[in-house]
Amino acid sequence: MTAKHAALAEKFIADEPRINWHDETLWFVREKRDKAAHGLPEWEQLREWGSQIKNHTLSNLSNYLKEFEEKAKANGIFVHWAQDGAEHNKIIHQIIQKHKIQKIVKSKSMLTEECHLNEYLQQHNIEVVDTDLGERIVQFRKEPPSHIVLPAIHLKKEDVSETFHQHLGTEKGNNDPQYLTEAARQHLRNKFVESDLAITGVNFAVAETGGFVVCTNEGNADMGAHTAAVHIACMGFEKIIPRAEHLGVFLRLLARSATGQPITTYSSHFQKPRQGQEIHIVIVDNGRSKQLGREDFRNSLKCIRCAACFNTCPVYRRSGGHSYHTAVAGPIGSILNPNLDMKANADLPFASTLCGSCSNVCPVKINIHEQLWKWRQVIIAEGYADASKKIAMTAMAFLFSKPKVYRLAGKMGRTIMQVFPFLTNNKWNVWYKQREMPEPPKESFRDWYLKNGKINKNE
Repeated sequence: MTAKHAALAEKFIADEPRINWHDETLWFVREKRDKAAHGLPEWEQLREWGSQIKNHTLSNLSNYLKEFEEKAKANGIFVHWAQDGAEHNKIIHQIIQKHKIQKIVKSKSMLTEECHLNEYLQQHNIEVVDTDLGERIVQFRKEPPSHIVLPAIHLKKEDVSETFHQHLGTEKGNNDPQYLTEAARQHLRNKFVESDLAITGVNFAVAETGGFVVCTNEGNADMGAHTAAVHIACMGFEKIIPRAEHLGVFLRLLARSATGQPITTYSSHFQKPRQGQEIHIVIVDNGRSKQLGREDFRNSLKCIRCAACFNTCPVYRRSGGHSYHTAVAGPIGSILNPNLDMKANADLPFASTLCGSCSNVCPVKINIHEQLWKWRQVIIAEGYADASKKIAMTAMAFLFSKPKVYRLAGKMGRTIMQVFPFLTNNKWNVWYKQREMPEPPKESFRDWYLKNGKINKNE
């Protein structure tokens, strides 16, 4: 059984200097996003356009997917449909077998992480090399990515240096980022040249043209797709947009929200295969149609995978991506993953303060914090919450519905914290971990108001 978020987060927070660094680094990225957004007077208009385009697309999804398939086939692209991750993996395996492919490179694709493609291929003795630098680092370490844009953000340069020393033979203890990057570049260049197959993700698929766009900062998707004889692009069906002109909205939103850049370094358009090449696109459902049918949660399919919600979330920043035990972590993952497996991911919607910062920064206006709250209700109603949580929620419901009992409990709590602080300041109190308990007030706000409110009225 997979460990839950709280237990996995406890392992991450055991290294306090690392979590402080992780927290500060991600907040730095959030600040870059704010500066980039504030530099555009039309930023909120872009967000509104992006949201409305996605709303329209989701409401007419079957039409746009059919149009995309027709146009893509007319362009010479092979289109495949996969109901789930297992079918997605089998389709790719069949293409590999048909062409007797030996060398495979893959650029960053969260869908392939979701479908566990690497593990599937490894089980069939097929090696696949991740070419995104962060993805390659975690692949060496046999770890999943901890962030959908910054896969190795949980690691420091010293960790990368040691990993490269073990796998690439770099100088031990040399932590120079330029030296390490050059070592990775030299290592990966041969992989590109030798590859028979390139696998990429899809950021946007355009129904009007039958083409698709892949955004990277390293150019690794281009290097793979332009050297390999076969290119397979993997996409969830929500990546579809109606027209090419809509790219002008989403490309301006994506990079600013993700890393604070005006645009990604490479926004590569794939329209048709070059002479002698095959392009395949695998369109995957894997629970998305079920999510589309959930009125309270369909908006989550508007996500463009920028990770702005990760970078702003106080829980993610201090618990790390691996604590979410899923391919897509953070706030957006916490509303997507219960749809895939409610029992296994019942803990994730509770890994939030419901502060609303995720919704505030979302470039396509997904109401993430509201969906987290609604998922909690569904999970409780379906009986998937832990027994301790059920007991606590029942007790809180009773307490908050009985004003006299609430006031008595508050008075008792303040007294205990004042007279017997050791009863709350101990390792059994989960709120005390890594925190200082607040100094208890001498009186409740209600008592203060009853005294001072009357005085103010008389003035």
